[in-house]
Amino acid sequence: MILRRIRDSRADAESVRAVADAAFGRPPEQDERRRVRFTRRVRHLAVTDPHGCWLAEDDAGRPVGAALASRREGLWGLSLLAVVPGAQGKGVGGGLLRQAVAYARGTLRGMICARPHPGAARLYRRAGFSLHPSMRMTGNVDRAGLVLPDGPAIEGGAAHRSLMDSVDRRLRGGAHGPDHEELLRHCRVVVADDLAGSGYAYVDDEGAVALLAATSRRIAVRLLTSALLSLPAGSPATLRHLTAEQEWALDVGLAAGLDLSADGYLCLRGMRPPSPYLPSAEYL
Repeated sequence: MILRRIRDSRADAESVRAVADAAFGRPPEQDERRRVRFTRRVRHLAVTDPHGCWLAEDDAGRPVGAALASRREGLWGLSLLAVVPGAQGKGVGGGLLRQAVAYARGTLRGMICARPHPGAARLYRRAGFSLHPSMRMTGNVDRAGLVLPDGPAIEGGAAHRSLMDSVDRRLRGGAHGPDHEELLRHCRVVVADDLAGSGYAYVDDEGAVALLAATSRRIAVRLLTSALLSLPAGSPATLRHLTAEQEWALDVGLAAGLDLSADGYLCLRGMRPPSPYLPSAEYL
Protein backbone atom coordinates (compact mmCIF):
# COMPACT_ATOMS: atom_id res chain seq x y z
CA MET A 1 0.00 0.00 0.00
CA ILE A 2 1.17 3.50 -0.84
CA LEU A 3 -0.03 6.64 0.97
CA ARG A 4 0.28 9.94 -0.87
CA ARG A 5 -1.13 13.41 -0.50
CA ILE A 6 -4.28 14.24 -2.42
CA ARG A 7 -3.67 16.73 -5.20
CA ASP A 8 -5.96 19.58 -6.19
CA SER A 9 -7.11 17.83 -9.35
CA ARG A 10 -10.33 16.50 -10.78
CA ALA A 11 -8.80 13.02 -11.09
CA ASP A 12 -7.91 12.83 -7.39
CA ALA A 13 -11.29 14.24 -6.38
CA GLU A 14 -13.02 11.56 -8.47
CA SER A 15 -10.81 8.88 -6.90
CA VAL A 16 -11.84 10.03 -3.42
CA ARG A 17 -15.51 10.04 -4.42
CA ALA A 18 -15.26 6.51 -5.83
CA VAL A 19 -13.62 5.30 -2.60
CA ALA A 20 -16.33 6.95 -0.49
CA ASP A 21 -19.14 5.47 -2.62
CA ALA A 22 -17.67 1.96 -2.32
CA ALA A 23 -16.89 2.31 1.40
CA PHE A 24 -20.37 3.51 2.33
CA GLY A 25 -22.19 1.13 0.00
CA ARG A 26 -23.91 3.78 -2.06
CA PRO A 27 -24.38 3.81 -5.85
CA PRO A 28 -22.42 6.35 -7.89
CA GLU A 29 -24.00 9.74 -7.36
CA GLN A 30 -26.34 10.72 -10.18
CA ASP A 31 -27.29 14.15 -8.85
CA GLU A 32 -24.90 16.60 -10.48
CA ARG A 33 -25.21 19.10 -7.63
CA ARG A 34 -24.08 16.51 -5.09
CA ARG A 35 -21.23 15.39 -7.31
CA VAL A 36 -20.05 18.97 -7.68
CA ARG A 37 -20.38 19.63 -3.96
CA PHE A 38 -18.33 16.55 -3.06
CA THR A 39 -15.67 17.30 -5.68
CA ARG A 40 -15.38 20.89 -4.52
CA ARG A 41 -14.98 19.77 -0.90
CA VAL A 42 -12.08 17.48 -1.80
CA ARG A 43 -10.33 20.13 -3.87
CA HIS A 44 -11.02 22.87 -1.33
CA LEU A 45 -9.38 20.86 1.46
CA ALA A 46 -6.54 19.73 -0.82
CA VAL A 47 -5.72 23.44 -1.25
CA THR A 48 -6.28 24.67 2.33
CA ASP A 49 -4.92 21.56 4.08
CA PRO A 50 -2.58 19.64 1.75
CA HIS A 51 -0.83 17.93 4.69
CA GLY A 52 -4.15 16.62 6.01
CA CYS A 53 -5.51 15.00 2.83
CA TRP A 54 -4.30 11.49 1.97
CA LEU A 55 -5.06 8.82 -0.62
CA ALA A 56 -4.17 5.13 -0.18
CA GLU A 57 -3.38 3.13 -3.31
CA ASP A 58 -2.73 -0.58 -3.74
CA ASP A 59 0.32 -2.00 -5.53
CA ALA A 60 -1.46 -1.59 -8.87
CA GLY A 61 -2.13 2.11 -8.23
CA ARG A 62 -5.85 1.68 -7.55
CA PRO A 63 -7.30 3.96 -4.84
CA VAL A 64 -8.46 1.94 -1.82
CA GLY A 65 -8.81 4.57 0.91
CA ALA A 66 -8.93 8.30 1.58
CA ALA A 67 -8.73 10.72 4.49
CA LEU A 68 -9.54 14.44 4.54
CA ALA A 69 -8.56 16.50 7.58
CA SER A 70 -8.57 20.24 8.22
CA ARG A 71 -6.96 22.53 10.75
CA ARG A 72 -8.68 25.79 11.63
CA GLU A 73 -6.85 27.86 14.23
CA GLY A 74 -6.98 25.70 17.40
CA LEU A 75 -9.28 22.99 16.03
CA TRP A 76 -8.47 19.89 13.95
CA GLY A 77 -11.32 18.10 12.16
CA LEU A 78 -11.68 14.91 10.15
CA SER A 79 -13.96 15.47 7.17
CA LEU A 80 -13.69 11.95 5.70
CA LEU A 81 -12.16 8.55 6.40
CA ALA A 82 -13.16 5.85 3.90
CA VAL A 83 -11.75 2.45 2.90
CA VAL A 84 -13.16 0.26 0.12
CA PRO A 85 -14.63 -3.06 1.39
CA GLY A 86 -11.86 -5.24 -0.06
CA ALA A 87 -9.20 -3.32 1.85
CA GLN A 88 -10.99 -3.05 5.20
CA GLY A 89 -9.44 -4.83 8.17
CA LYS A 90 -5.95 -4.68 6.61
CA GLY A 91 -4.60 -1.59 8.33
CA VAL A 92 -5.50 0.88 5.58
CA GLY A 93 -7.88 2.89 7.76
CA GLY A 94 -5.43 2.97 10.65
CA GLY A 95 -2.62 4.14 8.39
CA LEU A 96 -4.73 6.91 6.91
CA LEU A 97 -5.94 8.02 10.34
CA ARG A 98 -2.37 8.19 11.68
CA GLN A 99 -1.40 10.49 8.83
CA ALA A 100 -4.49 12.64 9.34
CA VAL A 101 -4.01 12.82 13.13
CA ALA A 102 -0.34 13.76 12.68
CA TYR A 103 -1.65 16.88 10.97
CA ALA A 104 -3.37 17.80 14.26
CA ARG A 105 -0.01 18.45 15.94
CA GLY A 106 -0.10 21.83 17.64
CA THR A 107 -3.90 22.02 17.95
CA LEU A 108 -5.77 21.82 21.25
CA ARG A 109 -9.08 20.35 20.07
CA GLY A 110 -10.36 17.71 17.66
CA MET A 111 -13.74 16.83 16.16
CA ILE A 112 -15.14 14.03 13.97
CA CYS A 113 -18.72 13.33 12.90
CA ALA A 114 -18.61 9.52 12.73
CA ARG A 115 -20.98 7.11 11.04
CA PRO A 116 -22.36 4.24 13.17
CA HIS A 117 -19.61 1.84 12.06
CA PRO A 118 -17.99 -0.28 14.81
CA GLY A 119 -14.59 -0.38 13.10
CA ALA A 120 -14.47 3.41 12.80
CA ALA A 121 -15.57 3.84 16.40
CA ARG A 122 -12.70 1.62 17.57
CA LEU A 123 -10.18 3.59 15.50
CA TYR A 124 -11.34 6.94 16.86
CA ARG A 125 -11.46 5.75 20.46
CA ARG A 126 -7.94 4.33 20.19
CA ALA A 127 -6.82 7.68 18.80
CA GLY A 128 -7.96 9.32 22.04
CA PHE A 129 -11.38 10.66 21.08
CA SER A 130 -14.42 10.60 23.37
CA LEU A 131 -17.50 9.16 21.62
CA HIS A 132 -20.75 11.06 22.13
CA PRO A 133 -23.77 9.22 20.65
CA SER A 134 -25.67 11.42 18.22
CA MET A 135 -29.17 11.55 16.72
CA ARG A 136 -30.74 12.63 13.48
CA MET A 137 -34.17 14.07 12.71
CA THR A 138 -35.86 13.74 9.33
CA GLY A 139 -39.30 14.25 7.82
CA ASN A 140 -41.61 16.76 6.22
CA VAL A 141 -41.92 20.01 8.13
CA ASP A 142 -45.25 20.67 9.89
CA ARG A 143 -45.20 24.44 9.97
CA ALA A 144 -48.30 24.58 12.19
CA GLY A 145 -46.38 23.03 15.08
CA LEU A 146 -43.65 25.65 15.11
CA VAL A 147 -43.76 28.72 17.34
CA LEU A 148 -42.95 31.90 15.43
CA PRO A 149 -39.41 33.21 16.10
CA ASP A 150 -39.05 35.69 18.96
CA GLY A 151 -36.96 38.10 16.93
CA PRO A 152 -35.42 38.80 13.51
CA ALA A 153 -33.33 36.33 11.56
CA ILE A 154 -32.17 37.60 8.19
CA GLU A 155 -30.71 36.15 5.02
CA GLY A 156 -26.95 36.37 5.38
CA GLY A 157 -23.92 36.16 3.13
CA ALA A 158 -20.22 36.84 2.80
CA ALA A 159 -20.62 40.18 4.56
CA HIS A 160 -21.39 38.28 7.78
CA ARG A 161 -18.23 36.18 7.75
CA SER A 162 -16.59 38.12 10.61
CA LEU A 163 -19.67 37.59 12.77
CA MET A 164 -19.74 33.88 11.93
CA ASP A 165 -16.03 33.44 12.63
CA SER A 166 -16.48 35.19 15.99
CA VAL A 167 -19.27 32.78 16.95
CA ASP A 168 -17.13 29.83 15.79
CA ARG A 169 -14.22 30.86 18.01
CA ARG A 170 -16.43 31.21 21.05
CA LEU A 171 -18.07 27.80 20.60
CA ARG A 172 -15.40 25.53 19.15
CA GLY A 173 -12.12 27.32 19.62
CA GLY A 174 -11.50 28.07 15.96
CA ALA A 175 -13.13 29.97 13.11
CA HIS A 176 -14.29 28.11 9.99
CA GLY A 177 -12.46 30.76 7.95
CA PRO A 178 -12.26 29.75 4.27
CA ASP A 179 -14.84 27.00 4.77
CA HIS A 180 -17.55 29.66 4.93
CA GLU A 181 -16.78 30.57 1.32
CA GLU A 182 -17.32 26.96 0.27
CA LEU A 183 -20.50 26.57 2.34
CA LEU A 184 -21.95 29.71 0.79
CA ARG A 185 -21.57 28.16 -2.66
CA HIS A 186 -24.03 25.40 -1.79
CA CYS A 187 -26.22 26.73 1.04
CA ARG A 188 -28.28 29.66 2.19
CA VAL A 189 -27.29 31.15 5.53
CA VAL A 190 -29.65 32.67 8.10
CA VAL A 191 -28.09 35.12 10.57
CA ALA A 192 -29.25 36.64 13.88
CA ASP A 193 -27.46 39.34 15.84
CA ASP A 194 -29.05 41.35 18.65
CA LEU A 195 -28.99 41.75 22.44
CA ALA A 196 -30.01 38.08 22.85
CA GLY A 197 -26.80 36.96 21.12
CA SER A 198 -25.44 36.08 17.68
CA GLY A 199 -25.49 33.07 15.42
CA TYR A 200 -25.99 31.59 11.99
CA ALA A 201 -27.48 28.52 10.29
CA TYR A 202 -26.69 27.08 6.86
CA VAL A 203 -29.48 25.29 4.99
CA ASP A 204 -28.88 23.45 1.72
CA ASP A 205 -31.28 23.01 -1.19
CA GLU A 206 -32.42 19.60 0.12
CA GLY A 207 -33.62 21.01 3.43
CA ALA A 208 -30.65 19.84 5.50
CA VAL A 209 -29.38 22.16 8.22
CA ALA A 210 -25.72 21.87 7.26
CA LEU A 211 -24.27 23.84 10.19
CA LEU A 212 -25.68 25.93 13.05
CA ALA A 213 -23.81 27.91 15.69
CA ALA A 214 -25.13 30.42 18.22
CA THR A 215 -24.03 32.15 21.40
CA SER A 216 -27.30 31.38 23.23
CA ARG A 217 -30.05 28.77 23.08
CA ARG A 218 -32.59 31.51 22.45
CA ILE A 219 -30.77 32.55 19.27
CA ALA A 220 -30.24 28.91 18.28
CA VAL A 221 -33.96 28.16 18.58
CA ARG A 222 -34.76 31.30 16.58
CA LEU A 223 -32.33 30.33 13.82
CA LEU A 224 -33.46 26.72 13.57
CA THR A 225 -37.13 27.69 13.59
CA SER A 226 -36.55 30.35 10.94
CA ALA A 227 -34.59 27.89 8.81
CA LEU A 228 -37.38 25.30 8.94
CA LEU A 229 -40.08 27.90 8.27
CA SER A 230 -38.13 29.12 5.25
CA LEU A 231 -38.59 25.74 3.54
CA PRO A 232 -41.56 25.24 1.22
CA ALA A 233 -44.62 23.86 3.01
CA GLY A 234 -44.47 20.10 3.42
CA SER A 235 -40.89 19.84 2.16
CA PRO A 236 -38.38 17.46 3.78
CA ALA A 237 -35.86 18.60 6.37
CA THR A 238 -32.88 16.94 8.02
CA LEU A 239 -31.03 17.70 11.25
CA ARG A 240 -27.95 15.61 12.04
CA HIS A 241 -25.32 15.09 14.73
CA LEU A 242 -27.54 16.10 17.64
CA THR A 243 -25.94 15.12 20.96
CA ALA A 244 -27.71 15.15 24.33
CA GLU A 245 -26.52 18.75 24.79
CA GLN A 246 -28.72 19.89 21.90
CA GLU A 247 -32.16 19.36 23.47
CA TRP A 248 -33.17 22.80 22.21
CA ALA A 249 -32.84 21.44 18.64
CA LEU A 250 -34.64 18.23 19.58
CA ASP A 251 -37.61 20.25 20.86
CA VAL A 252 -37.79 22.35 17.67
CA GLY A 253 -37.54 19.27 15.45
CA LEU A 254 -40.26 17.41 17.36
CA ALA A 255 -42.53 20.46 17.16
CA ALA A 256 -41.96 20.46 13.39
CA GLY A 257 -43.09 16.82 13.18
CA LEU A 258 -39.65 15.37 12.38
CA ASP A 259 -38.82 11.75 13.24
CA LEU A 260 -35.92 10.86 15.54
CA SER A 261 -33.33 8.09 15.04
CA ALA A 262 -29.74 7.17 16.02
CA ASP A 263 -26.96 8.69 13.89
CA GLY A 264 -23.50 7.56 14.97
CA TYR A 265 -21.10 9.56 17.13
CA LEU A 266 -19.68 13.00 17.61
CA CYS A 267 -16.04 12.25 18.44
CA LEU A 268 -14.19 14.90 20.42
CA ARG A 269 -10.72 15.39 21.84
CA GLY A 270 -9.77 18.18 24.23
CA MET A 271 -13.29 19.61 24.33
CA ARG A 272 -16.88 19.01 25.36
CA PRO A 273 -19.70 19.06 22.79
CA PRO A 274 -20.07 22.73 21.80
CA SER A 275 -23.55 24.08 22.44
CA PRO A 276 -25.72 25.42 20.99
CA TYR A 277 -24.15 23.87 17.91
CA LEU A 278 -25.03 21.49 15.07
CA PRO A 279 -21.77 20.54 13.31
CA SER A 280 -21.18 20.04 9.62
CA ALA A 281 -19.92 16.53 8.81
CA GLU A 282 -17.83 18.04 6.02
CA TYR A 283 -16.41 21.10 7.77
CA LEU A 284 -17.16 20.25 11.43
